[in-house]
Amino acid sequence: MTENTVVTHGVNLTDVAAAKVKSLLEQEGRDDLRLRIAVAPGGCSGLIYELYFDEHLTDGDLTRDFGGVEVVVDETSAVYLNGATIDFADTISKQGFTIDNPNAAGSCACGESFN
Repeated sequence: MTENTVVTHGVNLTDVAAAKVKSLLEQEGRDDLRLRIAVAPGGCSGLIYELYFDEHLTDGDLTRDFGGVEVVVDETSAVYLNGATIDFADTISKQGFTIDNPNAAGSCACGESFN
């Protein structure tokens, strides 16, 4: 791989989610943060999503820009998240980020973990 090669991941961020991330970053008053999504062992179905702001990049991180919002995924998580879409819901019955992951074979009743 050459220095100029850009390695990206297959996670998508909707326009609504990107706008919410931008708003949250403005509230933080920081321009050095990026949105990181990862998969970790846990939950009743075996794997859980981690979604948080991160100021660090590590070797093997895959990045993708969505209108000024940088989304970072580590190499291991990228396998589980390829084709996943992050959205933001703001309705009376649901508020928060959602993840639609075509790689998840199933999830627990609470929706917090998947396999």
